[in-house]
Amino acid sequence: MTIDSSDAYALAGFWSEVLALPVHEDVKPGDEEALVEGAGLLFVTVPEGKTVKNRIHFDLQPQNRTRDEEVERLLAVGAALVADRRSPDGAGWVVLADPEGNEFRVERTAAEREASASG
Repeated sequence: MTIDSSDAYALAGFWSEVLALPVHEDVKPGDEEALVEGAGLLFVTVPEGKTVKNRIHFDLQPQNRTRDEEVERLLAVGAALVADRRSPDGAGWVVLADPEGNEFRVERTAAEREASASG
């Protein structure tokens, strides 16, 4: 998947942190393309900025932490809160944006879904 950006290197660095996957070893600051290895994400620097809501977005489901812990981690690495769609019963998701405004969602873990279904 190719994602337009104003700074391919910086945005690839953010998603590298989010996904815990490395940026390709040959990529350096200022490069117009940056690949996050193992994710199939290629960031390309373009002159135009983002102007509208995403037509496609990622849904992340944490594996080693709860949804709420993952949201806190992502906010700490540079994501911005867009909308909190969590409900009192634990269902729902959180909409975040990367440093260039691309929205993505953080869902509950499989264990959290299972616990609410059996509770």
